[in-house]
Parts: sequence; structure tokens; C-alpha cells
Amino acid sequence: MTTIKCLSPVDGRIYAERPALPLAEAQAAAARAKVAQKAWAARPLAERIALVMAGVEALNAMKAPVVEELAWQMGRPTRYGGEFGGMNERSRYMASIAETALAPTMVEDGTTFRRYIAREAVGVVLVIAPWNYPYMTAMNTIVPALIAGNSVMLKHASQTLLVGERIAMAMAEAGVPADVFQNVVLDHATTEALIGARAFGFVNFTGSVGGGVAIEKAAAGTFTGVGLELGGKDPGYVRADADLDAAVDSLMDGAMFNAGQCCCGIERIYVHESLYDAFVEKSVAWVKALKLGNPFEPETTLGPMAHARFARIVREQVAEAVAAGATPLIDPALFPADDGGAYLAPQILVNVDHSMRVMTEESFGPVVGIMKVSGDEEAIALMNDCHYGLTASIWTADTEAAAAIGARIETGTVFMNRCDYLDPALCWTGCKDTGRGAALSALGYQSVTRPKSYHLKKVTK
Repeated sequence: MTTIKCLSPVDGRIYAERPALPLAEAQAAAARAKVAQKAWAARPLAERIALVMAGVEALNAMKAPVVEELAWQMGRPTRYGGEFGGMNERSRYMASIAETALAPTMVEDGTTFRRYIAREAVGVVLVIAPWNYPYMTAMNTIVPALIAGNSVMLKHASQTLLVGERIAMAMAEAGVPADVFQNVVLDHATTEALIGARAFGFVNFTGSVGGGVAIEKAAAGTFTGVGLELGGKDPGYVRADADLDAAVDSLMDGAMFNAGQCCCGIERIYVHESLYDAFVEKSVAWVKALKLGNPFEPETTLGPMAHARFARIVREQVAEAVAAGATPLIDPALFPADDGGAYLAPQILVNVDHSMRVMTEESFGPVVGIMKVSGDEEAIALMNDCHYGLTASIWTADTEAAAAIGARIETGTVFMNRCDYLDPALCWTGCKDTGRGAALSALGYQSVTRPKSYHLKKVTK
């Protein structure tokens, strides 16, 4: 039997472990979900909304243990209080638009014909959730999927094993039937086997490009819908007319928060030559003020990365860049908690270019490269010189210029004067190696439903 283990980044010990379901038991769980879904979908929409949102409230009531567990599992400092603000904002918004988003589109309702397009639940939705924002990211799909009338099976990342159990506990407490929402512990082979056997109507995966490729291969030929968010290398561009202090504060926070382990975190910055020196100076001062340490200590603003192997990737990228001519501006000695393992000092690199992995491949850690640019054309070319396309952040006083630049950037979301944020009213999507699909907004409901057309003739002649 396979055992799934969570190795805590705080002290390196095994914090939690669970046996993975054997294939036969996983198949039985999926079968129960399929049976339970019909009765769940038959309930009135208002009842489903009430039960799901009661589950969200039950999860909020668990805040204290959840925040502690998150620190142990993936290293986020407890001072930030978990993910409840974003989770609540997204869940409540999706609930508020459900009636409109799921309403039939009426084409005609006359004396002879009634013609309309309805939205119907796809059946069983599998959510494969990541460890970096394990509650918010999972609930992005869980909430609309359940509200739309699907049953949901949640497979959480090994690094955040306890998160799925917490969500299942909350949903059960609220009255969501046990087979309608199930937390399952699966290994990769079993997950792929279930997908290949058409156990699900839709699969939502957030994780690596390699993981996304495996999901697509497993679903090939099954016609199962898939939604894939596979990471990013999100750029920030500071134009000559930007508010310098605001840009520094937001972009550095976007680069360093959660130890840089954010899907839409800032990983590379392009600054107009007129502001470059001042931007770099202020950014260095900002980063030097961070406190790397034990996530349970109240003064800690930067905890360990979720696993030593993730930190190793960042160290390798930095070392390669420095060997190729990049200049590191942060002395690791300023952060004595850096242990060569999961605890990693933040870093700013200058004299970087796109021949370096740190500027083109996902780092997913507390490092950012800053390049000087002559203007919009050079910045646009550099922002597009990447395999990913999740978000881009433009800093300017000119809204029209931001929109025009955004139209030329290959990305899923364009921000002006902000970054590292999901607006639940807007579609969360990406392009290129970031993946495919749509979450949040009204479009998020389309991912977990299918259209069904009704052509009803009221007379026979």
C-alpha cells in the first residue's frame, strides 16, 4: 500500500501521513459520487447554495487550527492568518452570481415555440489542488461545482494532506451529503486510471506543466473536460510615469509574499531607465526589512519554502545566473535563518538577461530579477519572451496606455497598478504553458456545466 507523507518544512519531520486508496476503493468512491450527484442536482439551487456556504462558514470557524496546520504543512507565517479573506471573497461572489450564471438563455417563448439553452451539471468533478494556496485554490472550483449540482472529489497535494480533511469536515458539518463531497488520498497512477476510465465529467488541476501533461494524456480519448493552471513567470513593467513607491511596495510584496510561492507572484521586473536606479535601491531596502524565520514567531514575515527541493531549484537558478554575470544585491548573511534547506534568504538580481533560467523559467521562490528597459516596445517584447502567460502587471498613470500594452501581452490577466490578486468577478485563465480553461466569474460556472438545448414546439400542426 502506498503511503502519502507530508514532510514539514518547519523542522523536517513527517507531519502527517495517510494511506492512498487502492484502485478498487477509489473506483467505489467515484461510483458513489456519481450516484449521489443525481439527487444533489435535483435539490433547489437556493438549497445547494445555502448548504455550500454553510460549509464555508464552518471552515471559517476552524480558523485557529487551520492557520497552525498550514504553517506546519507549507511554512506560511501564522501572522498572516491563513487564506480566509480571499477564500471568503471568492466563495461569496460565486454564490451571489449563481442564479444568474446558471439561468437558462431564453431564445424564444411564444405561442408556437419555447427555445432555450440550459446549463446542466457535468456529473462528478475531480479537483486536484496545489499546496501553495491550498484552501483558496481548491475552493475556486469546489464552490461553483457543488452549487451547479455536481458532486466533487478532492485530491489534495501531499504537502497539504490535512486541508482536504478540513474541507470535508466543514462540508459534512454543514449538511452536504458525504458522497457529494469526498476528500480522497490518491497516488498518481490511481488518479490517472480513474480519469482514463471516465470516472469524472470534469477535472480541474493546478500544478506543474509536467502534471498538466500527465492529466491531458490520461484524459485523451475520453472527451473529459479538463481545466489546467500550470504556473507562470509573471512580469511587472514600471513605466516612466509610474508611482515609484507604490510600484516598489506592491511588486516586492508580489515577488516575496508566501516565500515567492504564488501562482501569480511577480518573478521578473522591467523598469524604465529613468526610474531604474531608484527602483532598485528602494527594492533592496524593502527586501532587507523582511524577517526570515520560524513561521510561528510573530515577527516572521518570510517562512521556509514548502520543501527543501523547491528551495534547491531557486538556489540553482540564482547560482547559474551569478555565474553568467548577474549581480546579487542581497547578502544572505543578513538572513541567518537560511539553513541551506527549506529556509531560503530572499534575493534580488540585476545585470540579468533572458539567457538565464531565472528570467525565463518558473522559480516559485523569493527571488526576482530586475532589468532596465528603454520603453514600451522593449518591455512588451521581453514580457512576451516566455513560455508562460498567467498575469502581467503594468505600473503607469495612463489607463489607456496600460490597456493598449495589455492588448499586446500574451497573458491571461492584465493588471494596472496592482498585482498578485484574483478578482472573482473576472475570469481566471492563462495561455501558453500556463494551461487552459476558466475559473471564477460567470465563466467559471461554464467549466463545471454543459449546455443543453431545448426546442419545444407547443403545437403539432
